[in-house]
Amino acid sequence: MNAPVRIKIFENEYLLKSEEGEERLREIADFVNSKFYEIRSSAGQLSDTKLAILTAFYVASDYFQIQREQEELKQDIQDRARLLNQQIEAVGKTSP
Repeated sequence: MNAPVRIKIFENEYLLKSEEGEERLREIADFVNSKFYEIRSSAGQLSDTKLAILTAFYVASDYFQIQREQEELKQDIQDRARLLNQQIEAVGKTSP
């Protein structure tokens, strides 16, 4: 495990230890903060707790959307590979 990294999320400092490097932890913290402030600017006057919950919800929603898109791409690649294999086999059967 890497050395602890001090990061700031929602105006609070945290000391995190992770297998991820410091740069990656800061990148994640920046992403979470940007979502938090994006939601705060559009949601009006909500407590930090409610904003944190909304942020978690939106991040999870983005995650599931990306996961679904990835699964669709994987299925598309498998379908195309299967079609190409069928075409290759058909050419092989007709060749002398």
